Amino acid sequence: MVYIMKIKGKKIFKILDFEVKIDPSWIIIALLITWSLASGLFPSYYEGLSSSTYWLMGIAGAVLLFASLIAHELTHSLVARRFGMPMHGITLFIFGGVAEMGEEPPSSKAEFYMALSGPLISVFIGLIFHIALIFGGDFLPAPVEGVMSYLRWINWVLAAFNLIPAFPLDGGRVLRAILWTYKKDLRWSTKIATFIGSAFGLLLSILGVFYLILGAFIGGIWWILIGMFIRNASKMSYDRVIMKSSLSGKSVAYFMNQNTVTVEPGITIYNLVYDYIYRYHFKMFPVVEDGYLKGCISTKEVKKIPRDDWGSQKVEDFTEPTSPENTVPPHTDAGRVLMMMKQKNKSRLMVAESGVILGIITLKDMLRHISLKSDLEG
Repeated sequence: MVYIMKIKGKKIFKILDFEVKIDPSWIIIALLITWSLASGLFPSYYEGLSSSTYWLMGIAGAVLLFASLIAHELTHSLVARRFGMPMHGITLFIFGGVAEMGEEPPSSKAEFYMALSGPLISVFIGLIFHIALIFGGDFLPAPVEGVMSYLRWINWVLAAFNLIPAFPLDGGRVLRAILWTYKKDLRWSTKIATFIGSAFGLLLSILGVFYLILGAFIGGIWWILIGMFIRNASKMSYDRVIMKSSLSGKSVAYFMNQNTVTVEPGITIYNLVYDYIYRYHFKMFPVVEDGYLKGCISTKEVKKIPRDDWGSQKVEDFTEPTSPENTVPPHTDAGRVLMMMKQKNKSRLMVAESGVILGIITLKDMLRHISLKSDLEG
């Protein structure tokens, strides 16, 4: 349905090198869909079947629905890969599916094709079931016909809903791509598309309130949640573009603090805590020996050491070696580093080159820059 963020989930399998994961919230909607199909939809249209048959139809309908969602999101990911965009995988969660996008599309053309591909595959899947029902309807058992009819209908509904021009739904991304092509301004295009998305989310939430007033509790809560999700996703998407445009053309060298406080590997953990952590109030310190960067040590590692051992244990025994997880070259794009820090929950990274520490880049400094630029330039 959308492809905007990283959602935590447990990996279940890989398809075409994309990880497919399940968020715990998905189990809730999977059970609700199975129950509503088995106890409501199928008995209403296909009378006289056994209870176990209805439940088998419900399970089949739910499983194939989520297979359709995976196909929808997989198509987004494949098109994104075609345009060189990093995609982290596909996650099933309470609102359906999400293709986890590493960064914004590189062009309006990439945005347009990537956004349109998902609804098109949903229409195609629905069409396959439609053709199968036309040519095999007289021969199919009632339970099979019921599940196929449901899947035809739900895939077309999925395509239609996603084509609503409300960002970050696929239709909203198509709208942004068109505006981006016309205006050549991603920030302006995103502002318009996310405004519509936010308004649409508010409309869905108001609709949910009316459902609650009318006594449709589950339906009302569902529309309110979807509306809130779309509004929040719109805001997050716009904030992301603001961040990227504010940092555009700047490397981490522009933001790094060159007055770096380093520690030697031979000092004790006690000295580290009382002479450095409590004095400078940093959570991470580069470990340097004879001018060369060995790695870093953080409060996270110190917390694992028994307090009674602080005087005997040394920093070198708990130093985390330099790696792309904690160290970046000075020429690295600041926007990409910001996204990486937010995704991996890092507040400080070392900036180094040829084994020499050049400075520290912090999440706080980059966010402060974005805030000031936004205040001054709007």
